[in-house]
Amino acid sequence: MTQVGLADRFGRVATDLRVSLTDRCNLRCTYCMPEEGLDWLAKPELLTDDEIVRLVSVAVRLLGVHEIRFTGGEPLLRRGLVGIVGRTTELEPRPQVSLTTNGIGLARQAQALKDAGLDRVNVSLDTIRPDTFQQLTRRDRLQDVLAGLEAAQAVGLTPVKVNAVLMRGVNDDQAPELLEFCLEHDYELRFIEQMPLDAQHGWNRATMVTADEILDQLAEPFGLEPTDVATRGSAPAESFTVRGGPRTVGIIASVTRPFCGDCDRVRLTADGQVRDCLFARTESDLRTALRAGAGDEELADRWRRAMRGKLPGHGINDPSFLQPTRPMSAIGG
Repeated sequence: MTQVGLADRFGRVATDLRVSLTDRCNLRCTYCMPEEGLDWLAKPELLTDDEIVRLVSVAVRLLGVHEIRFTGGEPLLRRGLVGIVGRTTELEPRPQVSLTTNGIGLARQAQALKDAGLDRVNVSLDTIRPDTFQQLTRRDRLQDVLAGLEAAQAVGLTPVKVNAVLMRGVNDDQAPELLEFCLEHDYELRFIEQMPLDAQHGWNRATMVTADEILDQLAEPFGLEPTDVATRGSAPAESFTVRGGPRTVGIIASVTRPFCGDCDRVRLTADGQVRDCLFARTESDLRTALRAGAGDEELADRWRRAMRGKLPGHGINDPSFLQPTRPMSAIGG
């Protein structure tokens, strides 16, 4: 009997697909890439709009995927983004479709994305201080990001989620003001431990701001209380109610509190490679088979086989851990 879903050897089934649309970005965040940028993928290597929709369709129709997250690089730089979103939301069964973005250009595209069927957005924002923003991103674009957040909220791309990474000696004291900002604007804030995915391979566990440190800053002034663990499911964020609720804040402790055992994610890179884990050292090529004329069932079978090799965990806490060769901008979040 043909296996339907994207199951691995440990009983996990991937139903959440992260699709990178480009490796390019218009920021140069210090924890992601060098100031001069990277050697971007050549256009012939990138999946076309039609190829992306075809593979997403295979995932939804044949493999049980019901959540699609478009990522980058910066996905708003993808010229065909609105069309890709629209064609994805027309699939049957209709998946939930979201976007992870740095927010630059979102103010211009928010309405078109909403009209295309996009459900919500995650916006990366590590500080609300202009000087710190420029220090972290090497760009003076904070107002563009804030405008993007406002536009997403205004057109109904909700809940608008904000993802923040704290860096030691840069913004590690700014967790309270970030949370106050998000509470004031009705955004859902999630702090993410810095992960070893930078192009420079400069990640140092000793200097990483941990989930416990973030909680130490927030627990007393905001009256944080853990939400019901049973409601978390495969969500990566631990959730805490703020001042008695109903508002919450999340912490994604990928390094210090791994949640690999409940992982339901799979990734497709902008050049058509399946990654069964964010930290995988290997990939499975779908682009070559796609361009050689493979049918949907063959592509689905290749995808299933790719997932069988998924490891039980990312191994960051193992002495033998090796950082992926590709940086986050090329993998897609």
